[in-house]
Order: sequence, then C-alpha cells, then structure tokens
Amino acid sequence: MSGRLSSPALPVQETEVIQMQGVVKTFSSAAGEFTALRGIDLTLQRGEFAAVIGKSGSGKSTLLNMLTGIDHPTSGRVLVDGVDLYAMSESKRSLWRGRNLGIVFQFFQLLPMLNLMENVMLPMDYVGKYDIDQRPKKALELLALVGLEGQAQQLPRAVSRGQQQSAAIARALANDAPILVADEPTGNLDSRSAGEIIELFEKLSGQGKTIIMVTHDPSMTKRASRTVFISDGELVNETIAQSLPLLTHPLMMELGHRVKPLHFQPGATIIEIRKPVNNLYLIQNGAVDIVLKKRRSDDVLISTLQRNDIFGEMELLSGGKSIASVRASVDGPVDLLSISREDFNWLIDQSPLTEKAITKMVQDRLKKRQAADRRKKTRGLFG
Repeated sequence: MSGRLSSPALPVQETEVIQMQGVVKTFSSAAGEFTALRGIDLTLQRGEFAAVIGKSGSGKSTLLNMLTGIDHPTSGRVLVDGVDLYAMSESKRSLWRGRNLGIVFQFFQLLPMLNLMENVMLPMDYVGKYDIDQRPKKALELLALVGLEGQAQQLPRAVSRGQQQSAAIARALANDAPILVADEPTGNLDSRSAGEIIELFEKLSGQGKTIIMVTHDPSMTKRASRTVFISDGELVNETIAQSLPLLTHPLMMELGHRVKPLHFQPGATIIEIRKPVNNLYLIQNGAVDIVLKKRRSDDVLISTLQRNDIFGEMELLSGGKSIASVRASVDGPVDLLSISREDFNWLIDQSPLTEKAITKMVQDRLKKRQAADRRKKTRGLFG
C-alpha cells in the first residue's frame, strides 16, 4: 500500500527569500523567437540548498540570470526578500546584487591581470565591504576555505581550471551575501574537490544562506535539501520528480497536467479499510498514518508516510481492496497529488522501469507483512 521510490526528506522552511511569479523569457533573433522560460513559478526558502537540474538547453542558466538580475524577463516578476529586482534601475540593481548575491559563474570570469587574492577582494572593493586594510586578510581566509591559501599570489593562468573554479567560489563568498548562486560549480573539479565544495555549501546552508546550484551531475543533488527540475523551459512538479524518479522528464511534465491536488485536515480519513482504491497518491506536504482497525482494541498504527512517499499502488496493481486505513496525521493537514487508475495504467505502460520499481516495492512490502504475521503466530503459540 505504501512506499517511496526515491525521496529524501526535505526540511521544513518558514521564510520565503526568492519568488519567481509567471516568469517568461523569450529571445529574438533573425531566425525567429525562442522561449527559454515558460511561465516559471518558483519559491525558495531561507537556508534551502536547491539543486537545479535539466538537460542542456532546458533553461537552467536563463533561470539563474533571472534570479540574479543579470538579464530581464520578458514578463513576470522576481522578488528577493520582497524586493522587485526589475523595478530597480540598472545601477541600483547592480549594487544590490553585489551586496546580496554571491555568484559563481560557469566559466569563472576571473580577471587575468589580478592574482587570486585580488580577484577575491574585487566584490569587497565594489560595495565597500570591510575596511580596506581588512580585505586582504579576509580574502586569504576565503581562499584557505577552498584550499587555495598557497596560491593567493598566483595569476589565474598559473593555476589549474579546478583551482580557478575554487577561487571563483571564494570570490562569491567575499561579501558574506545571504544568497549564493552557482552555475556548474563543480564541473571542473575532481571528485574529492567537488565533494569538499558541496560540503561547504551544506555548511553555509546550515548557517542560513540560501544556495541555488545548477548542475548536470545528478549525484550532486543527493546532498541538496531540494531538487528543482526544469525541462524545455518549464518546471517539473517536484513531488512527481521525487516520488517517481524513474520517469522521463517529458512523462513527468505530462503527468503534472493530469494529477489532481487534494487537501485533508488533520486526522481526516483518506482511504477506508476494505474499500476499493482507485487512485495512486503522492504526498506533497504533511504526513499520513497507515492504521489497522481492531474490533476489541484501539487502532494499530502500522507506519507513517512523509513528504514524497506514495500509497495506493498495491491495490491498483492487484485490483483488491485496501487492507488498512489511511488518515492524515493529527499533527497537521496533508496535501496530496492524486493519479487516477486510468492514468496510473497509462504511466506504467509508458515507463516499464517505474512499473518494475513499484512491483518490487509491493513484493517487498508483502514479504515484510508475511514475516510479521509469522512472528505474531509464533508468539501466539508460545505466549
């Protein structure tokens, strides 16, 4: 009845830092118009470490350019801490960006005539951060943070591409900005160095900084607190992507148009025991309890399912009735995405990998239940 294909628990955040509202970006050229972003709605919370993934050309870098104020949306709004980026003049937005954003560019953009320490000090000089005599010390501390204290006096061309990338990350941290935006920050690093950078991002996120990282590497998303999927300029529903990760992005997009959102108050019954189940449910927010009703005793809690877990798959595959009741947790309301039996059958027909994963999930669950029943009978015989 319940399970998860792949869905790490996400932290509950309270403060909205970034809001993208209906953002569209269209580029015009002699060949015609190309829409890179198609009505993006995205909210990021303070302290989130969000990984943005998608194929080349999906709109990842354009999304970052909208978030940082580097480029203008064709329509829509971008608010950061309640500030409308595109209501500012270009000069005010540039100064705001220097104070509030740390940016790691995909191709470093280190100034070739300045050494690494001087490159790291540039953002401090631009916004007047720290006293002048404190800036070299602060730059050296940041270079040490990324393992480059020994190369502080080197020009960019005298160090490796990986070291240039690390220097660019140190520069992004120069003004202690509350938001760090990184475009492929580990793309030029070996696995050890990449792991150290991700560990640094995790630490900064834990300190309350909001991290937005674009990456092509799915393995880099495992340590992020949130993954944002983009495909052909549209955001893939995150609950679908986390709950059913073996679907292709086009299938995720199509399913996003078919699901039905549902809301249940604390303690409300979602599925009754011994009743037909005609939907697959994905948990978008909140938690649900799986319970067995006993005639002569209180209900027995079997398990609690969290955000991005799924339930109802066993009954849909077997065609049987529910063997347990499912209720919204008494701790808070629950938001679900409901997939009809017809759409569930379409889904597993389109994605054999998803069908295989769900079938295995059901088999594993049945084995656990059978083992529990055997233990119960054994206790009855010798108890």
